Amino acid sequence: MSEKDTSGSDARDYRHLPENEKASVVRAIFDSVAPRYDLMNDLMSGGIHRLWKAELLDRLAPRPAETLLDVAGGTGDVALGILERRGPTGELIVCDINHAMLEVGRNRAIDRGHLSGVSWLCGDAERLPIASASVDAYTIAFGLRNVTHIDAALVEARRVLKPGGRFFCLEFSRVVQPSLARFYDLYSFEVLPRLGALVAGDREAYQYLVESIRRFPPQEALLQHMAAAGLERGRYRNLTGGVAALHSAWRL
Repeated sequence: MSEKDTSGSDARDYRHLPENEKASVVRAIFDSVAPRYDLMNDLMSGGIHRLWKAELLDRLAPRPAETLLDVAGGTGDVALGILERRGPTGELIVCDINHAMLEVGRNRAIDRGHLSGVSWLCGDAERLPIASASVDAYTIAFGLRNVTHIDAALVEARRVLKPGGRFFCLEFSRVVQPSLARFYDLYSFEVLPRLGALVAGDREAYQYLVESIRRFPPQEALLQHMAAAGLERGRYRNLTGGVAALHSAWRL
């Protein structure tokens, strides 16, 4: 189950990764890229991912005394944005299945002087170690496509939200502008894996990234998954022509 990449070397076909292998493969990939994950995000998006995350934080509008949960919080971009907007008030939990990513995020927070107001928890998005109906808002940025069972993760999101709680998912999505789509395909399949090899020393990690984006449900389909999980009044906003999309919903 392999295919040839454009350089002629063997590359694993992540599009057809067996379900029972996905969790361990994804964990190994993020172990490998954790130290340079943020640098790679800047390089491969031209820094635009920071604008997308700012849009997420604007919609979230974190308030004092809220309990917020950031799932797949990895290196802490969203968490640090929350802390810088509201300070160490309320409770902020960052949950990620990958120890290496959490370590990077924790160290970044300490370096910026955030010694309180945030806890770092290793856990699976499909089986969150969080009490039911205990959080005011759930965020997940560029993490939902990496879970093995999207529907299970969405059900867990609803479970941990309080009635009236808000759900936000920022994720790569389906480009809606034809001219941009052609360029994006070329960039994704030709440039990104090479950039991953050059900067992060891991071509396959970014081959996985591209293929995981292609397999992720497009905008309207994700709304249907959210509704099936009991998340209501779902909506989305395309960002950069649909390269990413910000979905939101409520637990009512």
